Amino acid sequence: MTSSELWTRETADRYDTEEAENSAPAVLGPALDFLAELAGDGRALEFAIGTGRVGIPLRERGVPVVGIELSEHMVAALRRKIDESTLPVTIGDMATTTVPGTFTLVYLVYNTISNLLTQDEQVECFRNAARHLEPGGRFVIELGVPPLRSLPPGRTAVPFDVSERHLGFDTFDLVEQILVSHHLTRDGDDGRYRRSNSRHRYAWPAELDLMAKIAGLGPERRVADWDGTPFTQDSPRYISVWRKPA
Repeated sequence: MTSSELWTRETADRYDTEEAENSAPAVLGPALDFLAELAGDGRALEFAIGTGRVGIPLRERGVPVVGIELSEHMVAALRRKIDESTLPVTIGDMATTTVPGTFTLVYLVYNTISNLLTQDEQVECFRNAARHLEPGGRFVIELGVPPLRSLPPGRTAVPFDVSERHLGFDTFDLVEQILVSHHLTRDGDDGRYRRSNSRHRYAWPAELDLMAKIAGLGPERRVADWDGTPFTQDSPRYISVWRKPA
């Protein structure tokens, strides 16, 4: 049984609207370029494909895409946009669920590995990626760097968005490496706000490299964004690429 929290129907129905900015061509384009280049002439497998924000436009670029997704509600939203024969999706968790065939690329974007709330499950996710990769294939993860340098002494909360329609902040359990993202989102124009939160297990780049090594994958590249900006100690997130030995 996975520790990931399950996306509800209400969350799935709102997802595309709330992520419209991240789906804009100017934002999504560099990620698609990056992933399409790594996939080459092979197939791609997306862990936690969700509503298809990345998988559908990558498929439209000519890369055969297969998905694994835990939430049936997210897949239902995806199915309103593309059929099963064009983009197959298997319901299951990304740590243990397998699909037929092998792939030149397995990818996991937008902090989604943090949905697995234990280190053991995150290690199994790497092993699952390795199982699906062809020799020479790549595993790609996009993940934020925990903003622990922003924590004042004795405090456990860091705001990440303060805007007219949304207030967001993270609280941290520094022992268990768990953060909880809290959201107050304005619904409509009547002054009401919707409250929500989600739990995540954050991980450092070096920890992910060790997980990859356990799974038999070697480091190939780490950059700060999909445009290839060099990763530094001040980068708020990173894209990591590991390769299965040929």
